[in-house]
Parts: sequence; C-alpha cells; structure tokens
Amino acid sequence: MTRSFWSPPSVSNSHGGNAIDEITNEQTREITPLEPSHNLQKVQPENLPKSEKPTKRLVKYGADKLSNTELLAILVSKEDNSKMTQTATKLLNTFDGHLKDLFSASIEELLQVEGIEFLKACQIKAGFELVKRTASFCEEDHPFINSTDDVVTLVGPHMMYLHQEEFKVLLLDSRNRLIRYHTVSIGSLDTTLVHPRDVFRPAIAASAASIILVHNHPSGDPTPSEQDILLTRELCMCSKVVCIDILDHIIIGFADYASMKLRELM
Repeated sequence: MTRSFWSPPSVSNSHGGNAIDEITNEQTREITPLEPSHNLQKVQPENLPKSEKPTKRLVKYGADKLSNTELLAILVSKEDNSKMTQTATKLLNTFDGHLKDLFSASIEELLQVEGIEFLKACQIKAGFELVKRTASFCEEDHPFINSTDDVVTLVGPHMMYLHQEEFKVLLLDSRNRLIRYHTVSIGSLDTTLVHPRDVFRPAIAASAASIILVHNHPSGDPTPSEQDILLTRELCMCSKVVCIDILDHIIIGFADYASMKLRELM
C-alpha cells in the first residue's frame, strides 16, 4: 500500500535500545526489477525451446513474455540465425546468470565472451543504458512526489544496479513537485561521505521547499546501518536551521528498499 509522506503508519516499536533493534522486516518494500522474474540459474542450450526463434516469439507474444536468454539472443544477433541463442547462453552463463552483473559489465568484460565482437558489446551496453534511462525519470517531466513508492519508481530501477554507493537528494517545490535531483556523493563499494552543506547547498540554490534523501546499498540489502541512522538524524537537525524539510531517507537495495520515514528512524 502506498504511504503518503504526511501520514506515516503507526509503529509499535519502542525507541529504548539501539536504533538498529527497532527495524522490522515488515517495513521493507519490493522494487519491480527491470526484467521479468525468471530463474537466473545457468542456462543450457538443450533446455531452450527450438520451435520458435526469439524474434518471432517477440512479435507473437511481446517482449515481456521472453526469457532473459531470448532477449539477450536478440541483442547479440547480427541477423536471425541459429547461433544467436548459443551466444546469448554463453553470455548469460559467463556472469552466472546474474543480470545485475551483466548490466554493469564493461566493454572489456563483454569482449571476453566467445561470439561477442566489439560492435555487439557496444550494442549490449547501449541497450542496457536505454533500459536504465527509460526506467528512470525524465527530469523535464517534473513529476509530483507524494509517497515513498513514487520515489522508488523514479530512481529505484537505476540505483538498484549500482556497484558503488551513491547519495542523491531530490529537490521538491511547495507542492511536492520535483524541481530536479542532485548527486551529492559517489563512494566506494560500501560507503560514501556526505556533508550537510553538500546536501542543502543545491536545495537552497533551487529554492526547494523540501527534499528527499536517497542512497543505495551495493550489497543489495537495504537495511539501514547505524551510520545511516546517525547521518539521517544529523541532517534532520540541520534541516530545521535552513527551514527545508526532509520528507524521507530511502535506501535502495536490489529488488527492495527501506524507508527511514516508515521505520520511524528520523
């Protein structure tokens, strides 16, 4: 159920202990992945349907009904031939069936796969980039942000695939309409440094009425750390000084997320 920023649910947890102890599994929400849900175990060519080619199945049933291997087969094919499924299988198996790793693979890594040439590697990267841009929001649209689900729909499909931790701030006007978003910091594999002035400077410059904080956990687990909680509370204190409300701090994992607002940690 979508929750409004103005009506957080009632949480029965006490605040008497370590803040981490207050976290419950019920308040972790699911993100819709970019691809349909499929078993991402290693694929063997003999297990693939031979009656119809991927391109024909796409036309007949639609792209959303194709498996990951079939979609990759279309991307890596020079033309409609019998080798494209085998090449797609090798490509997927190289990354142990994990689309997240394939999504972020470099050109050099793609070229290590037999059957993938330079142009095809570029096509794969371009295809994934188009998916990422389509799944993310268009800054010119200035959508209204009224719930945590709205935020996750906008930035989740992009941030869930990142291998480094990124901290972003969404700037909103007085009607909760997006002005723009700003990347505050890009960190290492599991941490990023955030200073309050870097969070509020773009908000002040844009005359934002409120902001939403978002960062990802490359581990895939969106559970807030003690450092996340302390940082959020520090930024909330600073927000009172500059009179810019922080509506939520959302942590993006792989296929799920956590809201500090809904967990009553801010």
